[in-house]
Amino acid sequence: MTTGLMDNSVFNKNLFAFLYSSPTPFHAVANTRDFLLQHDFIQLHETEHWQLDRGRSYFLCRNNAATIAFTLGSMETAEHGLRMLAAHTDSPCLQIKPRADLKTGSYLQLGVEVYGGSLLAPWFDRDLSLAGRVCCEMADGSLEVLLINFFRPLLTIPSIAIHLDREANKNGGINQQKHLPPILCQAVEQQLPDLNSILLDQLKIEHPQLMVREILSFDLFCYDFQQPVYTGVKNEFISSARLDNLLSCHAGMTALATADKTRNNLLFCANHEENGSTSTSGANSSFLDSVLQRIIPDAETRRIALSNSFLVSMDNAHASHPNFMEKIDPGHEIQLNKGPVIKINANQRYATNSVTSAIYKKICREAGVTPQEFVMRSDMPCGSTIGPITSALQGIRTVDVGAASLAMHSIREHTGARDPFLLYQTIEQFLKSEMHRQLTR
Repeated sequence: MTTGLMDNSVFNKNLFAFLYSSPTPFHAVANTRDFLLQHDFIQLHETEHWQLDRGRSYFLCRNNAATIAFTLGSMETAEHGLRMLAAHTDSPCLQIKPRADLKTGSYLQLGVEVYGGSLLAPWFDRDLSLAGRVCCEMADGSLEVLLINFFRPLLTIPSIAIHLDREANKNGGINQQKHLPPILCQAVEQQLPDLNSILLDQLKIEHPQLMVREILSFDLFCYDFQQPVYTGVKNEFISSARLDNLLSCHAGMTALATADKTRNNLLFCANHEENGSTSTSGANSSFLDSVLQRIIPDAETRRIALSNSFLVSMDNAHASHPNFMEKIDPGHEIQLNKGPVIKINANQRYATNSVTSAIYKKICREAGVTPQEFVMRSDMPCGSTIGPITSALQGIRTVDVGAASLAMHSIREHTGARDPFLLYQTIEQFLKSEMHRQLTR
């Protein structure tokens, strides 16, 4: 993944590669780790003592599914604070159950749970693959965690034919227990394999140098095998899985890797945002707080530094849908390719306030980018992000922003071809701007 001579087309090429090679949070974190290592970041571990030097960049992972990366610049931390970015690594999907094998007639199906608030209908009649991590006992008795990705069309959830359900287009009711188990394979000579044996065969392909004795457990997810693509007559749109929120993770890691090393910058890519953030690797955990304590050990100095800090929380925003304009608040119509979206909610579902919005608008002006503003209709509930959680736990001034998108939480989401790079340009400017030091009192 290149970062030199960055323009919109190069940026999107890198984004497409990141999206396609990151079907699960575990793969996203592994790819982020590789990217940061290529840019001279030093890997830390929570189980070890740290020796941090100014002018150096570091990162660490938790549960293979969340990452914090930071540069400890030459500027004094308390006075100058931290420029912080946040996003999340998970996306709504179908997760495989622990005892997943379902034998129906000659078919082997897999039991699934719905992860997060997924739109379910688009999962039918897709070429699905399978990826995640497996926890194995090795031949020598040790335990290993291995990534796995079949990286080919493997599963399908067939729709019921219209001839067998004439009301399908009217009712469309999906029973998650009955209707979602995908078909994995068919019996050969009356013999059906089980999922564990299929996983063992795949591990031999992906990790031929390792001797796996037994698979003890796994975190596996179905994903859409189709690659990210441009759509529209002039390639003005992007269609891809997991734009929410790997688009923001990619923008954040790219901006951090190319930022000036004299400043104190931090990126937090959390897991489990789509189901509440309360986990060891979620935003509502000790992860960020424990890292900040180790970066700035003195409690009073840390409190001063955080009061002088600023967080840009990045998560995709709802664009106005041309077929459902009644779902949009008048005066807050959001368009693709028209700039990043500042998200505002009176009930603090977003962390933005007038001060943080003003600071981000000034940063956008410095970057030559025009932002948009989103407010949910007053008669509809509003979603949330990791912004309010992180802001409340750390006392950091926070603005919630994101790239405009359509079909959020579908198996394929859509954004403008210019939107990822426009978001990146604003956070690139943020990481070198002094604007965050204004209005601290």
